[in-house]
Amino acid sequence: MQLKNKSRFRLSRAQLSLPYGLFLVCFVLAPLFVIIYYAFTNGEGRVTLDNLLGFLENPKTTGTLLYSFGIAVVTTSVCLLLAYPIAYILARGKIRHKSVVLMLFIMPMWINFTLRITALKEILTIIEGNLSFHPFLNTVIGMTYDFLPFMILPIYTTLLKLDKSLLEASSDLGADALQTFLKVTLPLSVPGIISGIFMVFLPSMTNYVVLDMLYNSTYIMGSLIGAYFAAYDWHGGSMISLVLLIIILVFTLFTNRYADEDAGNGRGGVVSR
Repeated sequence: MQLKNKSRFRLSRAQLSLPYGLFLVCFVLAPLFVIIYYAFTNGEGRVTLDNLLGFLENPKTTGTLLYSFGIAVVTTSVCLLLAYPIAYILARGKIRHKSVVLMLFIMPMWINFTLRITALKEILTIIEGNLSFHPFLNTVIGMTYDFLPFMILPIYTTLLKLDKSLLEASSDLGADALQTFLKVTLPLSVPGIISGIFMVFLPSMTNYVVLDMLYNSTYIMGSLIGAYFAAYDWHGGSMISLVLLIIILVFTLFTNRYADEDAGNGRGGVVSR
């Protein structure tokens, strides 16, 4: 009787997973298959690599990719430099009403994105006169303003869960505050840093709304893909989308592997001198 009940339970679990499987096939695998099909075919349906060669040989597409990558790298770096001290102070500092301070960083996320960028544009207009700064700089400012909370939260959560006994052990072994931070706190906060980088870097490469609202510009990967599909060039747009997808997958695998290795090293030698 128990075996029959277990088999029924397993069968029911398999049945419950069917809606998720159907959703995955219809809205993830099927669109991906369509993108791959159009990326490697021409207008006549023949398999070809002309779309890939066109992407690599076109200065506009490669330039847009490099520009988007540069914006993402700078934005992620600025967010990390700003977010880590804030998260560290909120998590480890002796501050009253930490939740209120943290809420101040989260509250802008509750406001409509368009309204926030419009308000930022007005502030930049007042500061700069007529947006005289370089578009790259203002784009980084806009993206940093938008994505900073996504960098603060995972780092703050990781630091908040840090075992205080490890810090005490490091101090007992003779390490000063700086050594404790470099050998204990920083290695153990790597998972939060990686999570924050992942949440900021990938959207920064494709978020063209900031550029479009500040300068009416479309010089970024997301808008370039949209322009190809708007012009009914599904083959070129699909190839650009596939290239961007491969870059995202490589970045994801690299960050996850680095986080696992670094976390393992940190656990193994966290209090060693």
